[in-house]
Amino acid sequence: MRLDTFNALPVTEAVTRLTGCCASPEWAGALAAGRPYPDLDALLAQADAELAVLDGSEIDLALAGHPRIGERLDPDDATHASSQREQSGVATADPSVLAALAEGNRAYEERFGHVYLVCADGRSAEELLEVLRERLRHDPSTERRTVVAELARINEIRLRRLLE
Repeated sequence: MRLDTFNALPVTEAVTRLTGCCASPEWAGALAAGRPYPDLDALLAQADAELAVLDGSEIDLALAGHPRIGERLDPDDATHASSQREQSGVATADPSVLAALAEGNRAYEERFGHVYLVCADGRSAEELLEVLRERLRHDPSTERRTVVAELARINEIRLRRLLE
């Protein structure tokens, strides 16, 4: 859709489209309320600004909207269509890499209490596994900052796709 079409959507439809990019209701509501945006750069800047002020519970809601890296997704499930596209580099991975990702996901969730979130777009399963192993060495506050930065990258990709 074009930006002018997005700017003209009813609020509830804009929020629905935005929660498809990021599952935080507060983030989506704030972005919808900030319309009209003069250009995509303004929308992206506001998306980052709104993400930066979310509290921990809203970040947790955003994370809950993401499936595990390497998890088999139902191809007919529209809620994970973006994730399927972004994780396409994992779909053909060697079974041993997928098993290592599954084990790493379990260790990550046990350590940090939420799904391992990484911008997977254009990355191989092997690369995502290496990033996971590196991030397991983070302390919780460093990892939280990393998660928010990764969420911002994913949001930008998804907003650009929404407004192609």
